[in-house]
Amino acid sequence: MNWIVQTFASSVGKKTMMAVTGLGFCLFLAAHLAGNLSLYVGRQTFNAYAEHLHSLEPLVKVMEAGLLFFAAVHVITGLVLFYQNFTARPSRYAVTRSAGGRSVGSRTMPYTGILLLGFVVYHLLNFHFVDKTGTTIYDIVAAAFTDPVTVGLYVCAMIVAAFHVSHGFWSAFQTLGANHPKYMPLIQGAGLVFSLLVGLGFGLLPVYLLAVS
Repeated sequence: MNWIVQTFASSVGKKTMMAVTGLGFCLFLAAHLAGNLSLYVGRQTFNAYAEHLHSLEPLVKVMEAGLLFFAAVHVITGLVLFYQNFTARPSRYAVTRSAGGRSVGSRTMPYTGILLLGFVVYHLLNFHFVDKTGTTIYDIVAAAFTDPVTVGLYVCAMIVAAFHVSHGFWSAFQTLGANHPKYMPLIQGAGLVFSLLVGLGFGLLPVYLLAVS
């Protein structure tokens, strides 16, 4: 048991936790996006999708608990790593370079992560912790996206998510040992494609609902 504590107390252990939980969230985003795309079909199809999830409520509750645990591990570990990196290098470099795998996504990971945490809380308050009596989830979503300010906020949040995922996806594989010259370019390409799917897939949905409202 002691070696487990020592492993996850180390920098490598923390990065491994970040990688595993990050990839778990990527799987969730893919599944969540697939379900949300039914909004394009219309009210009946999206409500049917929501009712199907409701019929699986025990399983959904277990998954929600798992996501909450993953979120706690990911956020706390990320903040600890950010603090450790900051205290180890309290002053900025005179020149910021993009070499060595550095990109906008990698340089802004802590900040986009904090923004996304705030957005997730806002999202849950808008669509999860609301009174659904006498209405449907489609009507709740459609009503929320009749407000251009809300639509703009969601679009900006999805741009932030795309930047976060663009680096997080491939760096997670790298942390888990997939850092091979033969495979890493493919993984980086897959990460870029996935980040675009997340940004465009989720970001265009509120724009579409505003347009048809």
